[in-house]
Amino acid sequence: MSRYDRFEFLGVARRDGIATVTLNRPDKDNAIDRAGHRELEDVWPLLADDAEVRAIVLTGAGKAFSTGGDIEAMAARAGTPKAVTHSIGLAASTRRLFTNILDTPQPIIAAVNGHATGLGATLALFADIVVIAEQAKFGDTHVNVGLVAGDGGAVIWPLLIGPARAKELLMTARLLRGTEVQAMGLAGHVAPADDVLPRALELAQELAAKAPLAVQWTKLSVNRGIRAQLDIVLDSSIALEMVTMASADHAEATAAFLEKRSPKFEGR
Repeated sequence: MSRYDRFEFLGVARRDGIATVTLNRPDKDNAIDRAGHRELEDVWPLLADDAEVRAIVLTGAGKAFSTGGDIEAMAARAGTPKAVTHSIGLAASTRRLFTNILDTPQPIIAAVNGHATGLGATLALFADIVVIAEQAKFGDTHVNVGLVAGDGGAVIWPLLIGPARAKELLMTARLLRGTEVQAMGLAGHVAPADDVLPRALELAQELAAKAPLAVQWTKLSVNRGIRAQLDIVLDSSIALEMVTMASADHAEATAAFLEKRSPKFEGR
């Protein structure tokens, strides 16, 4: 029995030194619910400790990479005691997720095969290399559901494109096409959707063939700076996101999403 068989949201396949991790909820565009979030927290230490794995590819099943948090689940708990219960431990689980990704020694290539929004976009940006589909929609959409972009977006976007452009994109929740994502420097490679995974696997094979200690310790050296920024920003940003989970605007945004109408925000 494989150490990865217990996962339901994630599929993990290993071949020739490469692990392919697939977000596997295609009927929901790989939206991440609480159980899926836990699996994403847990899988990285297992991969880090897997001597057979030299490189990792992260991708999504179906047409999307991941549309981030499960808005239907958000709507069900918005304005109820469940919203408070859900937020308890959120800071610790979010820190654990991104710390585990940064601490995984093997290089991680995000194969963004389709739309990546909210937490989905953040997951891609915390990878070491990004390959994105030309027509994929990509962006941090937290504010569209009345939430602070707290679960890593406020950390990684400014590091990659500078604070001015990051603030504009995070506050407007503007979606970029894959070609724009590459032009902005958020992705190293852009390809037609059907070629994204093969291209990511080619890069993984190239990295897997190199001296592992040299590759892994180079990654470690660069990630020290990202970890420092994570320590500076994450606790406050995720705490503010937790506060907005209890706001009337968040409840209105999720209800409007399900009812397919424009939300009316009141700042409370």
